[in-house]
Amino acid sequence: MNKKDDVLPNDLSETEAGSCTTECSGETANLSQNDAGSENISISNVAGALAVSGKGFDLRCGNALDLIKSLPKESVHLIAIDPPYFIDGMGSSWDKAKLGSKAARANVVSGLPVGMQFNPQQGKDFQAFMEPFSIEAMRVLKPGGFFLSFSQARLYHRMAVAVEDAGFEIRDMMAWKYSGQAKAFSMDHFIRKRKDLTEKAKNTLIKELAGWKTPQLRPMLEPIVMAQKPKTGTFVENWVAHETGLINVNARLDDKFPGNILEIAKPTKEEKGAENEHLTVKPVKLMEHLINLCTKENQIVLDAFMGSGTTGVAALKLKRKFIGFEIDKDYFAIARNRIEGAKQ
Repeated sequence: MNKKDDVLPNDLSETEAGSCTTECSGETANLSQNDAGSENISISNVAGALAVSGKGFDLRCGNALDLIKSLPKESVHLIAIDPPYFIDGMGSSWDKAKLGSKAARANVVSGLPVGMQFNPQQGKDFQAFMEPFSIEAMRVLKPGGFFLSFSQARLYHRMAVAVEDAGFEIRDMMAWKYSGQAKAFSMDHFIRKRKDLTEKAKNTLIKELAGWKTPQLRPMLEPIVMAQKPKTGTFVENWVAHETGLINVNARLDDKFPGNILEIAKPTKEEKGAENEHLTVKPVKLMEHLINLCTKENQIVLDAFMGSGTTGVAALKLKRKFIGFEIDKDYFAIARNRIEGAKQ
């Protein structure tokens, strides 16, 4: 069944030549696009938020929770996000300075690598952050639409609970599998620093603990919650009404039926771009697979934690429309350049 093209919630006029930039006034705008017969969507601008639009995309620099509230009800087909993990500066404000400091001393024995400092409050803060966002995600998704969210392995459960409590159905957990670097510490340095032991006792203890390290397994996956907004009626009835709710089993990574283990190498420097210093860049191939799995051409994909723009690049390459939010101005600029480049 061929439905009319969906229209981006974009208050900025589009041209074939390029994109335009504005600062939002805080008023509500009527949004339209030059596709004959397309439905119109209204979006409330967030005062002061930088907005950039081009053919097929709408990017906004600001707080994700504020910006998602500006989207109309049931206007998005897929939400695919990689939210802050609330570990060592990766919180709601995404502290680049703190993250940079941690990364700089990650190989120093006196400090733990980025993300490895255990604190149970991190999970609680993460869940509290995801709860109001998940409620808004439920509102803006079309019935049957999918919500895909990456997380850190030891905090995944907090994110999944927040999503489920908002009313989503947890359909599966996928895992992006990659080759990571072991980060566990031996105890040698700490034993050597002890002043209550003789050298002989220290040597004995070091020998005893040979091969025993801090409880940090080699990272080789990032979990992805696969949640779905409840459909209306049967799968067929929901598809006829919204063209959502089913997965595209022709979206394959290895010529096999789509599975929940997605083995794809981390992006190269060339793929990310020379100026892209974002710490958690995802491969374009990975996001292309997820988008192909859950959407059709011309449907709308939202990434409310856009980072350096990989989801937008993948969406435009696959002829989807893209809405992206990002709170950090530097990353927003990188994402804009990558996404505009993907349209050329």
